[in-house]
Order: sequence, then structure tokens, then C-alpha cells
Amino acid sequence: MKFFLDTANIDEIRKAADIGILDGVTTNPSLVAKEKKPFEELVYEICEIVNGPVSAEVVSTEFEAMVEDARKLAAVHEHVVVKIPLIRDGIKAVTVLSKEEIRTNVSLCFSPMPALLAAKAGATYISPFVGRLDDISHDGMELIQQIVLIYENYGYPTEVLVASTRNPQHVIDAALMGADVVTLPYKLFDALFNHPLTDKGLKAFLADWEKVKDVLASA
Repeated sequence: MKFFLDTANIDEIRKAADIGILDGVTTNPSLVAKEKKPFEELVYEICEIVNGPVSAEVVSTEFEAMVEDARKLAAVHEHVVVKIPLIRDGIKAVTVLSKEEIRTNVSLCFSPMPALLAAKAGATYISPFVGRLDDISHDGMELIQQIVLIYENYGYPTEVLVASTRNPQHVIDAALMGADVVTLPYKLFDALFNHPLTDKGLKAFLADWEKVKDVLASA
């Protein structure tokens, strides 16, 4: 499974990339707005750090404008994947963009039927938002299971990108279900490394070593 970071913050991206297991980045207009930098300049900077797909979202909602925006974003850097909202004009735009070999990430997916339409249009990624479904008392991970099965049934190459993740269990469930990608805010990405028993065990090992290291050195 691929790990993407869901942020537009350069410091967070650098820290995650330095670990060596970061596969890509997803952004959205809200995340970009927080950074207070020119949009295309920020996208290019992220792409230069990450050796993998970087999702940058169009802000138009009409077909022709979305296609025009997508072409401009795709020209910013070879790593750019254009993020398109899952609306009627968005699917129409993805159909055109896929024929032009412009990679797309279809966003704001909340049910399996639109996910099927996105795959038929040639989307590179589909982004179901599991946390937002959980927030309204729906089972977000059930949607992931449904989409994975539908795509497997028909051999669609569209990758399932689990978005709006809120906790490590979302990541574990996504992996068990065979999702292709999970995108995480930096705080959650960092939390994946932590376990209290690991910390406790390491502390005990180091304490024991302090007791015997001088003896071993003089032996």
C-alpha cells in the first residue's frame, strides 16, 4: 500500500520524505490556502521534494473551465495529478483528460456508484472520504470495501485512495481491504510509528545495557 501525506505544508512534507517511505502528497484548496503562497509555485515546490504523485485540485466547477485548469496544473510538473470533484461536469472532464494522458484524482467520493462512474471515465485515483462518512454515522470503511470489490470485479485500473483518514485503524482496515493508497495528515502519519510497548521495551533494553556496558568493555 502506498502512503501519501495530506498536506501542503513544506516542513511536514520534508520531514515525512526524509524517512524514506513517502510515496506521494495530496492537497486541496483548504490546505493550500493555509500556506499563503502562490498556488502553482507551492505545487512545484512540493513536486521537487516528493518523488511521486502530487494531487493539485482545480477550483472550477464547469466542464470547460475544469479541463483548462487541469491542463495548466499538469504542465506545472510531471508529478502533478489533477484533482477533480466528483460531479457530473467533473466526470466529463476526466473522460477528456484521461484521453490526453493527464492523470486525475477524483475527489469527494461518498458512495460506490459515483466511484464506478469515475473508473469508467478513466480516473487514475478515486478518493473516498471515510472520516466524513464516519462523522455522519455511516461506515466509511464499508465504502472502501465496496469500491475495491467493484473494481476487482471488472478489472478497472483506477486506484482506491483512502482519504479523510482520522486514526490508525482506518489505515489498518484499508490495508486489510486491499486499498491501493492511504493519504494521511502529518499528525496521523507520525502516530503510525508509535506503540507504548515499543517505548517500554526499548527503555528496558537501554537500562539493562547501561548496567553491563562497562563490564563488557573491560572484559
